Parts: sequence; C-alpha cells; structure tokens
Amino acid sequence: MNRAVMSFKSASLPAFLFLAACSSETPPPAEGPPLEGAALGGDFTLVGEDGEEVSWSDYDGRYRTIYFGYAYCPDVCPTDNQRAMAGLKRFEEENPEAGARIQPLFVSVDPERDTPEVLTEFTDAFHPRLIGMTGTKEQLDAAAAAFAVFYGRGEDSPGGGYLMEHSNITYLFGPEGEPLATLPTDEGPEAVAAELAKWVR
Repeated sequence: MNRAVMSFKSASLPAFLFLAACSSETPPPAEGPPLEGAALGGDFTLVGEDGEEVSWSDYDGRYRTIYFGYAYCPDVCPTDNQRAMAGLKRFEEENPEAGARIQPLFVSVDPERDTPEVLTEFTDAFHPRLIGMTGTKEQLDAAAAAFAVFYGRGEDSPGGGYLMEHSNITYLFGPEGEPLATLPTDEGPEAVAAELAKWVR
C-alpha cells in the first residue's frame, strides 16, 4: 500500500481550506486566499518531459497548479491527478478564458524510473496541458523544500520494486507565483472546479 501522506496539509493548514464552494458561479469570498502570504514556492530548475530544462519562472504571468508525486505510484498519484485535472477540465468548460490561464505541473520525485517518455505517458493520461518534470536529487530537494513537501524512497519489495513516500498536496499559485490555495482533490472534480472558480480570474 502506498504510504503517501498529507501531514503538512493536516498539521499546518486550517480545516476550512479544504471545503469546496457550493457552485463555480459563487462570487469570490470576501476574505483573501487561504494561503495568502504563506512562505511557499520559489524558482527551481528541473528537466521537463521533453528533455529540456524548465523553471518555475517560465510560467510567470500564469496561474499554476503543482503536485509532487511519481508515475509508478500505484494509487494515490493517479487518483489525485485524475481528480485535479478532471476539475480543471470542468473549470475550462465553464470558464474557457480563465481556464486557459492555468498551467498544471507535475513534479516526479522518482527520477530513476520516471524518464521523459514515462512522464509524457503519465501526464497525457490526465490532461493535454499537464507538464511533467523531474531532476537530480539536489534539484528535487530544493524544489520540495521551497514548496513544503517531503519525499523519500521506501523499502524495496522482494521483486526489486519500491514505493516513494511523498506529500500529496495539489497547490494553486497565482500569476506572480503567489500561493493561493490547495485543491480539494479528496472531494472530487466538482470541488476542484469550484475552488478554481474562487481564485482564478
């Protein structure tokens, strides 16, 4: 069983962050975004699924979602990404112009197995614009620290395989790289679309 956990989410963020709006047509809340002012994010350089270097700052001016996981994850990563990207598609259908301003990103913490070909196959399964990337341990450590996520290799199985332990948080950032909210993937695509509708303009 994958032991990916949500310790940062449960320990550091108020419970109300994970409540979805009732409707994607709900006007923006009077209060600011849940993660407003949080020390999250920062530039990084990794290797994209096309084999070219990619940096966080490459997407300045666009909203961004970002998730750290791995393609060989047996359950948590596929489920989280399916729900997040299904929610993004719903939002795009209802708000085409705003939806086009969101760039979804997937960071693999398993560079040993997640080659560019593997990443491409994984990301294409969920959304045509989802971009996969990975890097060296040093690069990944720096990116993970900037986004307050953790990862580590679990024990090897008898057959030689292994699982990666990792946070499973989907963040939403604004056009200037500012943290806005986490997406409630545990509540399904409708909740994700509603959360996007609160903050993406």
